[in-house]
Amino acid sequence: MPWEAPILGLAVVLLPVVLAFEKTGNRRGLVPAKTALSLLFILAALAQETHLPRYSQCVMAGLALCLLGDFFLALPQRTAFMAGLVAFLAGHVLYVLAFLPLARAGVLLWSAGLVFVLASAWVFRWLRPHLGSMRGPVLAYVVVITAMVLCAAGVLGNPGLQGPGRLMVFTGAVLFYVSDVFVARDRFVSRGFTNRLLGLPTYYAGQFLLAFSLGAVSFL
Repeated sequence: MPWEAPILGLAVVLLPVVLAFEKTGNRRGLVPAKTALSLLFILAALAQETHLPRYSQCVMAGLALCLLGDFFLALPQRTAFMAGLVAFLAGHVLYVLAFLPLARAGVLLWSAGLVFVLASAWVFRWLRPHLGSMRGPVLAYVVVITAMVLCAAGVLGNPGLQGPGRLMVFTGAVLFYVSDVFVARDRFVSRGFTNRLLGLPTYYAGQFLLAFSLGAVSFL
């Protein structure tokens, strides 16, 4: 699509700006910059020529909720963090609803299930001593994001779909999963700019892949 290059170009420009505001703790600059960067993956999704209406609607709704979550997480208040957590949780549920009808059981799904269930169990065990009253919400979040990745693995294993779209879905979901580990580390274990330096590029790469998947996911 002709709009993809300028959208990605703007994202490449804005990401270092967001990281600079994160490093300096400049919330006044961070909130609009991060919101603008997240709006770009919405625009990327809107620019796609879609093939599967239900899939596209669910992913678009998920992206919109993640945009809302990004806005809340850019704010310093604890209540804003909780609002962001709920927004991202709902976004992951919508991704599950998008991927599940297209998922197929097979070697890829069972292999990903083994890897990511074990990884999620380890991550939650690692986080648990630091969670306090957040143990329940974080456990729910871990369960939902793991289900999202497994559904994406099922999409990757669907031979009836075009290959590039399947790969975008799975890679985007895995990158989102990894970025959330850095968010959790920063929030509950060890705060530091390194979490954002690694987590934010991973997050945005995942979201843009899911946005572009709207034009790539189609039946053979």
